Amino acid sequence: MPPFGKKVIENHTAFADADNLVDNSQTLQVKEIGHMQRKTLVLVSLLMLIVAAGAALGVQAGEPIKDVILATTTSTQDSGLLDVLIPVFEKNTGYKVKTIAVGTGQALAMGARGEADVLLVHAPDSEKPLVESGVCINRQLVMHNDFIIVGPANDPAKTNGLRSAADAFRKIAETKSLFVSRGDNSGTHKMELNLWKSLAITPADAWYQQTGSGMGQTLNVASYKQGYTLTDRATYLALKKNLDLNILVQGDRILLNIYHVMQVNPAKFPMVNGPGGEAFVNFMVAKATQEIIAEFGLEEFGQPLFFPDAGKKVEEL
Repeated sequence: MPPFGKKVIENHTAFADADNLVDNSQTLQVKEIGHMQRKTLVLVSLLMLIVAAGAALGVQAGEPIKDVILATTTSTQDSGLLDVLIPVFEKNTGYKVKTIAVGTGQALAMGARGEADVLLVHAPDSEKPLVESGVCINRQLVMHNDFIIVGPANDPAKTNGLRSAADAFRKIAETKSLFVSRGDNSGTHKMELNLWKSLAITPADAWYQQTGSGMGQTLNVASYKQGYTLTDRATYLALKKNLDLNILVQGDRILLNIYHVMQVNPAKFPMVNGPGGEAFVNFMVAKATQEIIAEFGLEEFGQPLFFPDAGKKVEEL
């Protein structure tokens, strides 16, 4: 082959090789660009998912907590009052209430640990330290009724008609007549212990028995064993038809039974449902709720089981 022809072929081959290099380079570039684009799309998609998830979480976090944890005394539950009030609150506010009916002492302890959002209790002297320490806020007077001493019809301690609760307790102790105590650090139990303390009597022996239970159960035990007990009037009237116990002592000023509602402080316990607790406090002292309280029991028992007190001072009761 002539040198010129060979040169042409070599040059052509070189150009072809160069074109191939260019083509290969472009192909690699296209492939690389495609790969980068796919990688970018994946990253963008992941980012969008993360943002979307974050937004969803943000919406959920901003939504109000629907459950309100109410720690309360057993008397508000056993009397049936909460069965009337809570459905109204839930309908009006959209919150759902989880009621934990225990003795007032246990309810206050739950508040002190931040385990409830709102408290409805009846032991003023035990409530005040929680307010003073800032554990509870927005404490409001709600209502009152009274404690009564009930016992068997034969009244072995001869307490019937006494105007002094302390005198009745003294006779029960002197005659060693059976007395059934709640023994649960409730508001009722605290009232009972204060009466024994005022007499410098430490009840003991077989005549003094403790149930460690709520008011309803304690009344049932006292009825079965035909003993005396101290009870709030509302629970007694609500259960009276199933009890073999009579009201023997009532009307002593010292037996006044006062109920307050108060929030557990969300500033001290961030997990507490502050808005829900505040809503329940406002509900309990609202005019419409106070009217329901005033009428509760009238139709069935011929007398109210509680007397509304919102806006009053304890000294006015």
